[in-house]
Amino acid sequence: MGTPDFAVPALEKLIAEHEVICVYTRAPKEAGRGQKESKTPVHLVAEKHGIEVRTPRTLRNEEEQRAFQNLGADVAVVAAYGLLLPLPVLEAYRYGCLNIHASLLPRWRGAAPIQRCIEAGDKVGGVTIMQVAEGLDTGDMLLKGETEITSQTTGGDLHDKMAQIGATLIIEALQKIDALQPQKQDDALTCYAAKLDKSESKLDFMLPAEVLERKIRAFNPYPATFFEYKGERFKVLMAEVVSEDVSNEAGKIVQGREALVVRCGSGALKITQIQRQGKKAMPTEDLLRGFEFEEGSFLC
Repeated sequence: MGTPDFAVPALEKLIAEHEVICVYTRAPKEAGRGQKESKTPVHLVAEKHGIEVRTPRTLRNEEEQRAFQNLGADVAVVAAYGLLLPLPVLEAYRYGCLNIHASLLPRWRGAAPIQRCIEAGDKVGGVTIMQVAEGLDTGDMLLKGETEITSQTTGGDLHDKMAQIGATLIIEALQKIDALQPQKQDDALTCYAAKLDKSESKLDFMLPAEVLERKIRAFNPYPATFFEYKGERFKVLMAEVVSEDVSNEAGKIVQGREALVVRCGSGALKITQIQRQGKKAMPTEDLLRGFEFEEGSFLC
């Protein structure tokens, strides 16, 4: 039961090592100029392997719950599925539903743990295999796998690492399923990883430079942070924190010819990777060969 790219490595490993009798994923959406039906990454992988795919809009009704139960599976594996699993679904199979959660629980519960842990400055991230319960990511923990978060780690980097860790862990969990010792979560140690909102993407230069630098990496590649300059939008994909006198001139361009340095609420940001509207992403120094940000003016 999964939807985005994050779930694909786990599905492929499960197909290779177990009998996957059905795949549940979100319904196709109409996308593009021709409004063509766009299937989820998980849907496409399942079809390639000839596995039945189901795309219910909800699992709350009795008909869908009976159809799920009648599959007669031993266990359901969940990875970023996107639909609420009601109690009759959670209790349908012998081993219930195991979730591949992209956080070292109980640290981050919620929709966007990958981005939020980078944004918060965590030095270590990881994946937890957990027993799905009725609450939001509150189930018992079964297995964990860790990965380092460095000063260069982006949301995209961490996503890909965690997808692979999750795929390996779920196979291990299924191999040891009768011997696993469930652990309760300590609710006092949890943070809420709120769903990403595009309104968060605009850089607020009143914030400290180190806070903005983490956010830039966390939101790279999606939804990506940005600023506006002379009516044009520029995405910011990477930056460095540099020292700068504290002032009341947050957003002021200190350098704009050979490098792009901007004052923040404290410190300053040197923007090192940028994407001009309608153009490809590039090192900022490449953009500055044919474009200049006026020093002393302000970004907003």
